[in-house]
Amino acid sequence: MPTEPPEPAVAPPTEAGESAPAAPSRRTFIATTTAVGGVVAGGLIAGTDLAGPGEASAAEASPASRVCLTVNGTRRTVTVDNRTSLLDLLREHFGLTGSKKGCNAGACGACTVLVGGHRVNSCLTLAVRLEGAEVTTIEGLADGDQLHPLQKAFIEQDAFQCGYCTPGQILSGVGCIQEGHTGSPEEIREWMSGNICRCGCYVKIVRAVEQTAGRK
Repeated sequence: MPTEPPEPAVAPPTEAGESAPAAPSRRTFIATTTAVGGVVAGGLIAGTDLAGPGEASAAEASPASRVCLTVNGTRRTVTVDNRTSLLDLLREHFGLTGSKKGCNAGACGACTVLVGGHRVNSCLTLAVRLEGAEVTTIEGLADGDQLHPLQKAFIEQDAFQCGYCTPGQILSGVGCIQEGHTGSPEEIREWMSGNICRCGCYVKIVRAVEQTAGRK
């Protein structure tokens, strides 16, 4: 038996002269929500968060301390951020760029300096903890134009190639000699194992340390 097709859904009646609003399409919905979300996210990225200006300035201020230390025989006094490493203090504040920033994680030894005659990785040492300390960098190792014996030995043994690690190698070698760890090539290699030479000049570096220690 034939049936009549169902009547289409009729929009609710509206006032005279008005048409029913069309339902938003998927494209319109996405565009609208993206625009609104972009405005909110943009405001947060720009810094218009809920924190007041006083709270924001307090968060930006970092604690600082005054530290006095002797670097290469010269007394220095400086006020630095408490998070400043000895390496950054030497390079950025004092202009002593001989100490190199390699890994900045204490793994390569390029930043080695002497503090009180002992070897330290300056990238891992907080400057504010060195009140009254005596620091020696590669710039202070020579006596005027007279090179340190280990500096001479590095030149004579050709114990470097690119030279980036050389300041740290030399300071570590000086510390190794002062500590008395030069009884054999194996002992020197062991006690200088924290200093990496990516050019592979280890054999000549050991020879330079041996020569300076008087074993060769």
